[in-house]
Amino acid sequence: MEVYETSAGGNKLEKITGNGGNGIPVVVQILQDQKFQTIIGFGGSFTESSAYLLNQLSRKNRDTILRAYFGEEGARYSLTRTHINSCDFSLRNYSYAPIANDMNLENFSIEEDRDDIIPMIKDAMEMSKDGFKIISSPWTAPPWMKDNQDWIGGKLLPEYYDTWALFFSKYMEAYKDEGIGIWGITVVNEPLGNGNNWESMHFTPQEMLDFVNNHLGPRLEKDGFDVILLAYDQNRGKELEEWANVFYRENPPSKYVDGFAVHWYNSTYDWFPQSLNHTHELAPDKMLIHTEGCVDAEMPHWKEDAWYWTKEATDWGWDWASEDDKPLHPKYVPVYRYARNIIGSLNSWVQGWIDWNMVLDRQGGPNWAKNWCVAPVIVDPEKDEVYFTPLYFTMAHFSKFIRPGAVRIGFENPDESLMVTAAENPDGTVVVIILNMNEEAININLEMDNKTAEVQISPQALQTVVIRNY
Repeated sequence: MEVYETSAGGNKLEKITGNGGNGIPVVVQILQDQKFQTIIGFGGSFTESSAYLLNQLSRKNRDTILRAYFGEEGARYSLTRTHINSCDFSLRNYSYAPIANDMNLENFSIEEDRDDIIPMIKDAMEMSKDGFKIISSPWTAPPWMKDNQDWIGGKLLPEYYDTWALFFSKYMEAYKDEGIGIWGITVVNEPLGNGNNWESMHFTPQEMLDFVNNHLGPRLEKDGFDVILLAYDQNRGKELEEWANVFYRENPPSKYVDGFAVHWYNSTYDWFPQSLNHTHELAPDKMLIHTEGCVDAEMPHWKEDAWYWTKEATDWGWDWASEDDKPLHPKYVPVYRYARNIIGSLNSWVQGWIDWNMVLDRQGGPNWAKNWCVAPVIVDPEKDEVYFTPLYFTMAHFSKFIRPGAVRIGFENPDESLMVTAAENPDGTVVVIILNMNEEAININLEMDNKTAEVQISPQALQTVVIRNY
């Protein structure tokens, strides 16, 4: 058995030796016979902002960051995301099809990605022993295809449905020519909008389903792209249930839709297990993948580990949520928000979990919309300095040890103050992840196969236990 811990006390994915201490232990039973969903992976996103910043650093620091995310000694990211056309974490608005009324997309080009995003992906591919999957998402079609002729808001005009479907095919082909395979796509990022602050394009659930069934799905099939296609791509809660009802209950199952993508921005503490379970129960054979989450509406705290462990962070909803929804947006502990959400998601049928930007600067950008956020790795390009925040180590607790193809397994945990999840990897190793948000250490007896292992988790700590069966 190997035990790794990250804690407010200073551990950073440290290998812990020794058994539990004094005191009555919490008995956590691991139930290998209970099998749930297969895990696809964990990781972060290749944004233009992150890729641009890597290009501003020395080669040594650039490689250090990419190796920390993708190398065997690092977090071993296995599931990633990138954006199609520009997003808020781009340096400016751009599209691969800038020429209006180019119905056949004869001027389509991914030239915008060649300086930053493509080199970042290729360097990550070189450093990854097992490889990783990429999900690509557009925030919007080019303005000339939309009813408001703008980057922000509006809807895709019906006369451009076929052209926009062709756009995805052109994108897949262009990246394939670069030696980059795209594993999955989402139809659009945040179809309900983002408050008209940066790139967006709106769909109702029925509109998206019709577009997929009659345009996007047939186009990709015709052009020979066997790609995972995910719908929705926005927050959990009642909206997710409404969309799931349209896709899975009110209409015949679409052969083109492989599942739903979700985000976490509707609460700083609730992962909405009821809506995730509802969506899974409607279509047990369809995927659920978390495609975006971050500490939003905050600027990074530079080399201040303690901030990431204290209840000081606020999100967009602290100021802007409706009065009814404000209780969902209290101050929170950034490490807990990540760990709670990932554990809760896994225990509610989510198969993959993707963070947002991998790298940002000390302001929380660059971001053309001034939508400052936090990333697990913060850099100061002028001084060529790198800061691995506690969020990096939080992500690594999952991505490094729960590998693609793992199956979530059952457990019994009598202590409601602890959060637990467990999975069995393809190589037979069992991984148990425990979050202790208490101010005191807790002794734990892990029981499995009529054997008991004693561990102790520090106060305010995240722990990964790897059990090897020989």
